[in-house]
Amino acid sequence: MTASVTPLHPLLEVKGLRMHFPVTEGMLTRRLVGEVKAVDGVDFTVRRGETLGLVGESGCGKTTTGRCILRLERPTAGEIIYDGIDLAGLRRKDLLALRRRIQVIFQDPYSSLNPRMTVGAIIDEPMKVHGIEPNATSRGERVRELLSICGLNPSFADRYPHEMSGGQRQRVGIARALALNPEFIVCDEPVSALDVSIQAQVVNLLEDLREQFGLTYLFIAHDLSVVRHLCQRVAVMYLGRIVEMADSDALFDAPLHPYTQALLAAVPVPDPSIEQTRVFRPVQGEVPSPINPPSGCVFHPRCPIAVESCKHTRPEPREVRPGHVVACSQVDN
Repeated sequence: MTASVTPLHPLLEVKGLRMHFPVTEGMLTRRLVGEVKAVDGVDFTVRRGETLGLVGESGCGKTTTGRCILRLERPTAGEIIYDGIDLAGLRRKDLLALRRRIQVIFQDPYSSLNPRMTVGAIIDEPMKVHGIEPNATSRGERVRELLSICGLNPSFADRYPHEMSGGQRQRVGIARALALNPEFIVCDEPVSALDVSIQAQVVNLLEDLREQFGLTYLFIAHDLSVVRHLCQRVAVMYLGRIVEMADSDALFDAPLHPYTQALLAAVPVPDPSIEQTRVFRPVQGEVPSPINPPSGCVFHPRCPIAVESCKHTRPEPREVRPGHVVACSQVDN
């Protein structure tokens, strides 16, 4: 792997991405009764060498977006342009070569590792499948090297996943993702299942690996404090759509969309004296069903600044400040 990075060149461009899952009923004759609009028109770019955070509450479509980029799901519509190649329309055999360049770190370190395989075999398998190193001895040396890079003792190669802690298992998952020398890694909430003290270690490891190997991350999360520490830019999703996107500091210091403001207002402040004086205003109402999303702005039923036009007109994302995009008609330039 090399550390050469061109920061401003977009490695990934997502345009008009939609992922709708059919809802059917009936035992013998299945008929379509609706669609779950998990992702409903998403646009963003990821620059080479950066970490883009994708945040939002559970069910907003973050993980489905990541699965579409990985082509674990075939999107309903839209383009996923990776280094000039549209992944959305590629056939299975054409995707195989790109699998080496795009990898994933899963959320759950307990279920993402095969319990019947040793750690060494788990990391070795992708190299064997893709024919990177035909020599078994060389692959074993590479496995031990990857374990060391990820902060584990090389002797762990002989252990099984059940013999390791959650943080150690997630490091194995990171080592497996690195085995194919990828350029781009989708991190699907990689620290949410870990203890807070272990989260910090894994986040620091991911940051070190990005700098060392020139990696590019899409970091999917709901913990905003982790996102602020790791990500250069942040995109906020709500009900299948991106409502705000900006540089990390700009978004956390001056959020523009009412939903982003509510998310940040819910983050606890570590100073007890400040926390006691804060007025917490939770978002009113419940998240609408993605089967029947609201017309117009999807956030309008819960928005404190919504007006009549918000019920009928879907706001298009617009750049209201340099690099700061928001989908809200009530935000001034």
